[in-house]
Amino acid sequence: MLISAVYYRYWEISISPDFVLFSLVSALWIMLPAYLPNSAAAVLGGGRPIDGGWKYRDGKRIFGDGKTWRGLVLGIGAGIFIGSVQIGVRDVFGLLVLPELTFPVVVILAVGALLGDLVKSFFKRRIGKERGAEWLIADQYDFVVGAFVLLLILEYGWVMATVTPLMVVWIIIMTPLLHRVVNIIGYLAGVKDVPW
Repeated sequence: MLISAVYYRYWEISISPDFVLFSLVSALWIMLPAYLPNSAAAVLGGGRPIDGGWKYRDGKRIFGDGKTWRGLVLGIGAGIFIGSVQIGVRDVFGLLVLPELTFPVVVILAVGALLGDLVKSFFKRRIGKERGAEWLIADQYDFVVGAFVLLLILEYGWVMATVTPLMVVWIIIMTPLLHRVVNIIGYLAGVKDVPW
């Protein structure tokens, strides 16, 4: 009975326009260190592939030429950089209403995002999809899943204290939209071969 009352009260609060907007801003705020690494890896990557050109037992590349050490390192670095800026901005400008990011959380978000992308690439090669081929849902959510799996393993308390159900809904909604927009921009700029 008590649980039902608390659950009802939460969603009663959640439907207010201010709370909905705040949840959107909060979701974007915590996800920036996970969103940026993917784009940064595509722009700054190149050089030696992570798999070294090796093939899996099925005769196909483990990850492919699109996943490079430079992209991995600089992508993670970009995520850590933007997260560190967010920590500083929140503290300096007193934006304490926004969710608190800690340095370990920022690192986990950045690393988890690109680990999720690597896992997706591994399975993408296994099912015969080449580099650049679209894989709906997996292409849009790989880095989000990677970031949250690592967070739940290493910073479970932070997730439970910070991430609300409505924030999760916003992350699910805005991730594919932002992913598409960024990829179209990358395609038009000549960074990506395909607009997805």
